[in-house]
Amino acid sequence: MDINYKNLALPVSQRFTAALTEELGDMSVSNSAVTLNFRDPSYSAETGGFHPVEIRLERRGDAFDIIYITDFAYIGIGPFAELVKELDFDFQSGVFQNLHGIFPIETGYDLYRIWEGNFLHYWRELSAFQVSVSEE
Repeated sequence: MDINYKNLALPVSQRFTAALTEELGDMSVSNSAVTLNFRDPSYSAETGGFHPVEIRLERRGDAFDIIYITDFAYIGIGPFAELVKELDFDFQSGVFQNLHGIFPIETGYDLYRIWEGNFLHYWRELSAFQVSVSEE
């Protein structure tokens, strides 16, 4: 499975796409879209933990494009806490969203680099996530 990572508005690394490909492993992804969900089962508004992440890939010819990467977080206190998009890198729409608004995706360049490095460390080095994959 090939994932396009070159010529994107953000510096998606080959290391990142290789890790996604490895996670998908021997799955014969025959459908047109794949969504990977990364969850820390102990993450909660009260105790914190590793933020849930969702990554969507869609087939374009022989390879897959990254459509979006969304990092969720609890906002609020106690029973009023809500799980919301904290960071959203939407490659298809060309926008970057955080808690302060929606911006052209290029404005998330530096933040994406930091986010990707941290995410790969949490996922690959600390095994912080349980991963589920769904196909459409």
